Amino acid sequence: MHNLKTVVPFPDSASAKYAFDVLAVDPPAPRSSVIEKLSLEDNKLICHFSGHFDTEATKEQMLRKMRLSVNFYLDHLLLAGDQLDGLFLNIAQNCPNGIQGIMDAYFGFLARRTDFYFGVTEKQAKDMVLDTFEEYKKVAKATKEKTSAENQLKDEQIKRRRQEKESEALKRNANGVVPMPKAEKAVIEEVKDDVKPEKIGPCEEGEENPEDAGKLKPNEGNGGDLPNYRWVQTLGDLDVKIPTKLPYKIKSRDVIVEFGRKTLKVQIKGQPAVFDGPLYKEIKVEESSWTLEDGMVISLSMEKIHKMEWWPCVIQGEPEIATRQVQPENSKLSDLDGETRSMVEKMMYDQKQKELGLPTSEEQKKQDMLKKFMDAHPEMDFSKCKFG
Repeated sequence: MHNLKTVVPFPDSASAKYAFDVLAVDPPAPRSSVIEKLSLEDNKLICHFSGHFDTEATKEQMLRKMRLSVNFYLDHLLLAGDQLDGLFLNIAQNCPNGIQGIMDAYFGFLARRTDFYFGVTEKQAKDMVLDTFEEYKKVAKATKEKTSAENQLKDEQIKRRRQEKESEALKRNANGVVPMPKAEKAVIEEVKDDVKPEKIGPCEEGEENPEDAGKLKPNEGNGGDLPNYRWVQTLGDLDVKIPTKLPYKIKSRDVIVEFGRKTLKVQIKGQPAVFDGPLYKEIKVEESSWTLEDGMVISLSMEKIHKMEWWPCVIQGEPEIATRQVQPENSKLSDLDGETRSMVEKMMYDQKQKELGLPTSEEQKKQDMLKKFMDAHPEMDFSKCKFG
């Protein structure tokens, strides 16, 4: 004979008896090989399982049957509560006035269908109601305290994680590292105070272009990574990220940003201006804006007026990038309108011609016109003429 006992504790004895009564009304189907016996002990619901086996060969089979019986019993216990909860929820949904409606329905049922009001004395009936109220008041209180404790613990964990993240972000900001969105981190890498701008290397042919001497290598966003700020650009727009480099967060009111058609000023109150001078080229003031990200990064967004030119710098006099090294963003020419497409194609052609040491489209046009003129006037001697 093999015996197994399961003990399910409840918050109080009333809850345990409630579960016992529910299971006793509709017990599990009897089994020939596994015997179940349900009992109640204070606030614990106990079920004894026993099974007989003759040989070691049948022992494993009997244990497997007992495990199935235990699982079925526990499932039945859970379903019993779920079924009654579903029943009461259905009643609540069909009763007006909330809790009062449920109380009216329940005591109305007792009045119509039971002898609750006259089967016992009035005092006994009231005591029964009050005793039940007090029992489940304890259950509700315990549940509320448990939920409150769990919520408080969760809030403390969230607060602690938030403080850790803010502390880490402030440390990065104080070191001049701009916290960028994931999409931008691939384009712009971390730049700290001690990082020197990277100078461009020699050209593919092994000779450095004289025009690029001393200029910075563009970052992957076609802009520049500098100690106090970083910027990226497209042919039409310009974005700048400026870390405050302060060990605390600031408010928008602490920031001064003044956009001009040809000028830009950016300053944190009480600090030296980051920008205060003429822009490389003109911008559309009405289409330019700025935001303060997490109280630590000033983000500028500007729209260029001349959209067919790469900027070597944001402010005149600042270190310049080698625009010859810029990699245009991947886009389909078919997505552009006719005028813009023709301009882009012309720029790409001219840039390629310059790299090969060949005339640009404008230069080629002038040469063709000159050749036609010379062909039309063979009597003229152009050998001593200088063209430039």
